[in-house]
Amino acid sequence: MSEQSNTLKAKAASLSIRQVIGFETPEGTDWALVHGQQYAVLRDRVMARAVLHLVGFAMVAAMAYQVIPTAALALWGVTLIAAVAHSARADFKLGDADSRAISVTEMEAHALTTAAKGAIWSAGLLLCAVYAGAGATLLAWAVVAMLVLGSSASRYGAPLSSIAFACAASLGGLIASLVTGQFMLAAIITLSTLLAVFGIIESARVAVAVRLAESAMQEKSEVVSMLLREFEEGQADWLWQVDTSRRLRGVSPRFAFALGLEPGEIEGESFLQLISGDGWKTGRFPQSLHDLADKLKRRENFSNLTVKVSIGGQTRWWELSGTPIVDELGKYQGFRGVGSDVTEQRESSEKIAYLARYDTLTQLPNRRMLNEGLGEALEHAAAWRSRCALMMIDLDRFKAVNDSLGHLVGDRMLAEVAARLKSLMRDGEVCGRLGGDEFAVVLREAPNRERIDQLANDIIQRLSEPYKIDNHLLYVGASVGSAFGPRDGRTVEELLRNADLALYRSKGEGGGSHREYEPSLHANAEERRQLEHSLRHALERDEFTLHYQPVVDARSEEVVSFEALLRWNSADHGFVSPAKFVPLAEDTRLIVPIGTWVMERACHEAAQHWPEHIKVNVNVSPEQLLESDFVANLVRALSESGLDPKRLEIEVTESIFLRDASVAREALESCMALGCSVALDDFGTGYSSLGYLRKLKFSTIKVDRLFVQGAAQQSPESIAIIRAVVAMADSLGMTTTAEGVENEEEVEMICSLGCTKIQGYHFGRPMPLEDVRAMLARAPQDQRLKSA
Repeated sequence: MSEQSNTLKAKAASLSIRQVIGFETPEGTDWALVHGQQYAVLRDRVMARAVLHLVGFAMVAAMAYQVIPTAALALWGVTLIAAVAHSARADFKLGDADSRAISVTEMEAHALTTAAKGAIWSAGLLLCAVYAGAGATLLAWAVVAMLVLGSSASRYGAPLSSIAFACAASLGGLIASLVTGQFMLAAIITLSTLLAVFGIIESARVAVAVRLAESAMQEKSEVVSMLLREFEEGQADWLWQVDTSRRLRGVSPRFAFALGLEPGEIEGESFLQLISGDGWKTGRFPQSLHDLADKLKRRENFSNLTVKVSIGGQTRWWELSGTPIVDELGKYQGFRGVGSDVTEQRESSEKIAYLARYDTLTQLPNRRMLNEGLGEALEHAAAWRSRCALMMIDLDRFKAVNDSLGHLVGDRMLAEVAARLKSLMRDGEVCGRLGGDEFAVVLREAPNRERIDQLANDIIQRLSEPYKIDNHLLYVGASVGSAFGPRDGRTVEELLRNADLALYRSKGEGGGSHREYEPSLHANAEERRQLEHSLRHALERDEFTLHYQPVVDARSEEVVSFEALLRWNSADHGFVSPAKFVPLAEDTRLIVPIGTWVMERACHEAAQHWPEHIKVNVNVSPEQLLESDFVANLVRALSESGLDPKRLEIEVTESIFLRDASVAREALESCMALGCSVALDDFGTGYSSLGYLRKLKFSTIKVDRLFVQGAAQQSPESIAIIRAVVAMADSLGMTTTAEGVENEEEVEMICSLGCTKIQGYHFGRPMPLEDVRAMLARAPQDQRLKSA
């Protein structure tokens, strides 16, 4: 709220007097509409102002009727009543000013009408001065001062008209005080008038600033709503929004479809009434609906609330999440949230069982079902002294398709691959998806090598044929590895391992071929084992070091943080690429102690050698987050190093949610509770990114280098994605970091798209600590040269 208040004060201070009262229109501002809203409220207090004037006249008349001639007093009263009536009529005419642009001519005409009313009060003051003397003049001025004060303090007034009334009414008081020799009163009237005018201007200044802020907030809300709807089109969820009366606003087609109605039919209708069915009439509601109503009433955030609803007479189950909407002044505007229909998951045990055993994308058996089928095939082979076989299939060049055209195209290709594989199967042969772009075939009977070779060749040929998806003609290949049971393995694990070794050999030879398992393949596995052995001792041998890559502010290009990157110089193998040892560390769970060392070293070096305003970014793998002592290790690293938690930003990828999302989310929430910030890396390259954003409050979204490179090549899709991410991050209070920026042209492009931070080779490659210190030492001098 303090930041919003400061913004409002700054906006108000920047307005000139001419802008406040309506004589000047800044470029790019719909100023006439802003003042139209100001004049429209005059209608709300017309009667109150008229009564106040008439009561004031009655008070003066009761005081001076014995000394002021009756004819003069009556004439004054009739004239005042006519002026008040004419002014009220003018106020009513401006009642529609908030829906149109009011002109300067209209504002001046209204001010003249109000000034005439003030001039009539001046005439009354002069009558008191001429006929009733100094005492009556003083009392009459008190009545006029009350009216001036009411006009200047009320929000139901227009600044130009209020100033005109104050000056016109005070002029008569000033002349009357001078005529009666009350010079002190004349000074008081002059000062009071100036203060009233000042008060009118300042009150109007704040009111105009508030209206401008509301207009900007409304525009921003519309932009955010548009972006969210664009994301909704690519998600399974839908958006809902209600106002302060819990009536639906901005109904999307997808939400309307969920209700079985058209958007126009439910816009403005009661949300709870629409989803309660007959319960709205009987008053009998499910407890979940009571819970939802209670959340809305208390204006509380809620997430993944399962609600029993009635749609078209049918019972459905919805999962809803929502958050209150507030404007820049903290005023409650309603609720906005996301929802999805989870009826099938809740009520259909068959569907749940199906999802547990089949891949939802390809409709093929998943890894679990393939393992069960392979186990049965091995048992059958052992019982009948026959042979079974396992074939593992991996797509060649699929990652390039996925990265360049996106996961939607990649998913459609995987579905097409599944269909082609299924068409090649015979009785006793089952194909399935192990995960990613890896498939497998279990052959219950494999008496000879001929069927394996034939099927492998058919698979390679069929999967290598072109794919036509969304007007794209795409090509991928396939590599196949096979193993026979029980010859190459008597258990499911052995057969999987050995078929995978055969597949690894096929991929290593360039792909597009079939290889059977051979005992010599264990040599490759031995090499990997040796690398793993060295990796297990790397920590105790002190073979790891950290390099740091700078992250700079997009506007000032000053360093705001460094990302810590792990390097391994092995005594046995020399320098080992992170692309080679990091996946191995994750597979073997060595990433947990290594990650703990990285956290401790990064915190220590940042605390001891960097300025206090520079943050350090540390990558954390899913394996680390799933450890029960992760938060305890983080606390120890911070306390022993003395690093302020606010200087530590933890970077995670969407893969943290693919295993145990609740545990990962709890760990990250604990980190944020300590004061650390959390960044979402490689945003948009995984699945359901929008769902993750609504579940966890990230501080930074890192835009993947693929989008940056695409935008640099003027790809409309990449540019649109970056803009959408930036706008959405701004609306959620998050910053954005563009990765992989390599030249000045890309820097200018990223700045124009609104990213707040930049990381890439243009500002520095990963460097050892000594180079970081040297870079930071040069920074003040470089900044002075840039300023000069």
